Amino acid sequence: MKRRPELITPATLDVPAYATLALPNGVNIHTVPCDDCSVVRFSFVFRAGTAAQSVPFAASATANMLCEGTERYTSQQVAERLDYLGSYFDVNVDRDCVYISFCSLSRFFAETLDVAEQILLHPTFPEEELRTYAAKRRQRLEVDRMQVDVLAREELARCLFGEEHPYGKISPESAYDTLRRDDIESHYRRFYTAERCFVVCSGRVGDEELRAVSRIASALPRGSAAETPFPQACTRHESRIVREGAVQSSIRMGRRLFTRMHPDFTGMQVVATALGGYFGSRLMQNLRERNGFTYGVVAAMVNFEREGYFAIATQVGADATERAVEEILRETELLGREPMPAAELDMVRNMMTGEMMRILDGPFGIADVTIENILCGTDNDVVERNLRLIREITPERVCELAARYLRPDDIVRVIAGPGDR
Repeated sequence: MKRRPELITPATLDVPAYATLALPNGVNIHTVPCDDCSVVRFSFVFRAGTAAQSVPFAASATANMLCEGTERYTSQQVAERLDYLGSYFDVNVDRDCVYISFCSLSRFFAETLDVAEQILLHPTFPEEELRTYAAKRRQRLEVDRMQVDVLAREELARCLFGEEHPYGKISPESAYDTLRRDDIESHYRRFYTAERCFVVCSGRVGDEELRAVSRIASALPRGSAAETPFPQACTRHESRIVREGAVQSSIRMGRRLFTRMHPDFTGMQVVATALGGYFGSRLMQNLRERNGFTYGVVAAMVNFEREGYFAIATQVGADATERAVEEILRETELLGREPMPAAELDMVRNMMTGEMMRILDGPFGIADVTIENILCGTDNDVVERNLRLIREITPERVCELAARYLRPDDIVRVIAGPGDR
């Protein structure tokens, strides 16, 4: 008779420490080497996200326009050159930061770095390319905002932080029509500076590669590291957006809490996982398995640099909207009223541990975690500390956290869908 292998859950996660090289202009280069692979990835992280922009869409446009023309290459030449080398260039923009990554085979590192230098230090932001970019982005945003889940996501941000707060401000599509080249150049000059940048290198990073990346980082101009003051967040607890013709409602619920540096953040991640962090979670069992309201529901803690919040998201049939909201509140109250069974908490621990192992699989995953830890002001040892907190948390502690932070009156409720039926 065949027997299933015994389940082994690791008690520790050994995440390599990163080495740091401080350059004279203030840029720190952090390296997480892995000599077993034949690729190199270097990521430039700029605190230049949408919360910093003074003109709508300037942050994302600046980041995405970097490769649309440089002093030596046209946008087509940039694309063809990277494609020929088998290298890739990736840009991600969030509320706080812009992440610009280059990845290449080790033997094509020098050639890839040549293109990277042009993109990072010598973009020209051609007017014709900007108008094409803006037209495409406006059209895409108009299409996206026809979907109820996009409307609900944006409205939740407005409700949590307020329409004038950088984390809650949502710009109209028409702002793309007035976006100017000067706006992009101004954002680039102000925020793509040494004081607002750090670099993380991973893969096969030797002395030669480190010197080459240092040469580019050293050329970043000095600027100001002063943070723009944020207005106080202003929370609105309920909102409904009508999208006529929609057959589903998108439900977003949550509340402002705290950043990852708060001592209860990891505990609230356990709470979120128990509610909606895996297929067998409480909300999945309720909304999908027992009631058939939805295909899926998720709950998570969201971390920004200056704020953090708890959120639940799902889409349900329009006729089940109110009942789904009631069941979500019922499950959050139950978790804060009765300690969960030990077997359920073991499952949650195993799911969270497995997810941590998945994220840390390979040098690039470790590099991504390193970037997040640097932004939070911690080192990679925090992964081991968080794992220990997860393994030591008790059902009573989970119950206490849910009761403290998920009171029904504190939860913001947003619904986007058809009108009353």
